[in-house]
Amino acid sequence: MNASFPPLMASCLRRCPPLAAVLSFLAGLPEIAFAAQGQVDDTDPLPLTVVNSLAPVVDLFGGNPWLQGMAAIIVTFTAASLVTWLVFRLVRRVTTRTRIEIDDRIALMLRPPVYYTLLVSGISYGLYLMPLGENVETIAIRCVRTVGIAVWVNFFSGLASLLLTRLALLTNKYSFLQRRTLTLFDNAAKILIFAVGLYAIFVIWKIDMTAWLASAGIVGIAVGFAAKDTLSNLFSGVFIVADAPYKVGDYIVLDGNTRGKVISIGLRSTRILTRDDVEITIPNSIIGNTTIINQSGGPSEKLRIRLKVGVAYGTDTDRVRSILLAIVANEPLICKSPEPRVRFRSFGPSSLDFELLCWIHHPEIRGRAMDALNDAVYKSFTREGIEIPYSKQDLYIRGLPEFLSRVDAIQPGQVSRRISDEPSSKN
Repeated sequence: MNASFPPLMASCLRRCPPLAAVLSFLAGLPEIAFAAQGQVDDTDPLPLTVVNSLAPVVDLFGGNPWLQGMAAIIVTFTAASLVTWLVFRLVRRVTTRTRIEIDDRIALMLRPPVYYTLLVSGISYGLYLMPLGENVETIAIRCVRTVGIAVWVNFFSGLASLLLTRLALLTNKYSFLQRRTLTLFDNAAKILIFAVGLYAIFVIWKIDMTAWLASAGIVGIAVGFAAKDTLSNLFSGVFIVADAPYKVGDYIVLDGNTRGKVISIGLRSTRILTRDDVEITIPNSIIGNTTIINQSGGPSEKLRIRLKVGVAYGTDTDRVRSILLAIVANEPLICKSPEPRVRFRSFGPSSLDFELLCWIHHPEIRGRAMDALNDAVYKSFTREGIEIPYSKQDLYIRGLPEFLSRVDAIQPGQVSRRISDEPSSKN
């Protein structure tokens, strides 16, 4: 082995004897070419021996273009395998020294398209050497190149998904690209890559894009008018995914009326599940024009609930506060932090109006928490003798009508006797 070879190349050749044989053969090709041109030194016996041994093979391939084309394709398979193996072995040596994993995955993904690109080049040259008809040769070469385009489109689609996923994890640096918007950007990147690949295929097959673009414009206008509502829902769904006013699992209130848990966010509609276990499907165009209250939003999913309580005038307010705070302190559904608080809101028409403010862990348990607090407040106030006032109405009658006065003067016995003396209407 020549001492000028790099150590890494020498190691690869020692581990792969077929590669060393091929390189040795290729090293002798200039001598063969010179011999074919009559430029070989007659005093050197090695080139003459090689030329004489390969003369029948050269004569066989020289007069048969079919064999030349097949030989070119076979050599392409061999050379593509060897070159790909050697190059990516060197690349792997480099990527394994880095701390990140993404370069290893990119190198692994890049190997198939590079291999197929080398094959496409050799197969195209082999088809060119074969005595095929002009139309057959053109169609075959275009088919091979179309397959190559498809391989590269697949590679770039995977690369885009890999890079976008990596960027989505870096939420501190790229706020516009997050996990909830990853699907949107991933689909947009794949559509763009597919469009570029389709354009390249059209160029390979020499298809005029002008007529296609004109037809697409007319079809787009027709579809826009026919599917106006569907497109409105689609664009609203894209904005909902990008803006993310809510996510799956959040409790939302629409127009202060419909309340439920978000179970699905699609491009056309959003589905929520109410507390009655009723699934409601709402078009995204309606949600886009509606005020949305996200009870699960904010720094945490905790929700503050308000319990209004009225007590009679003359009640000790400090005593009311201590009772209410003791109730929430013993209730397991109520959060300890933030601390519950009691507010004396106003002097009502017939009561002193208090409001108990406390937090629950999740909006889903709001109904149970309110039920537990109402029950505990009523029992505690009853036990402590605190009156909960309610509206009362007294009716004063100044005088009775004349017929009611006569009825009032009749004794009960006389009424029963008169009823029994009346003739029966039955036969």
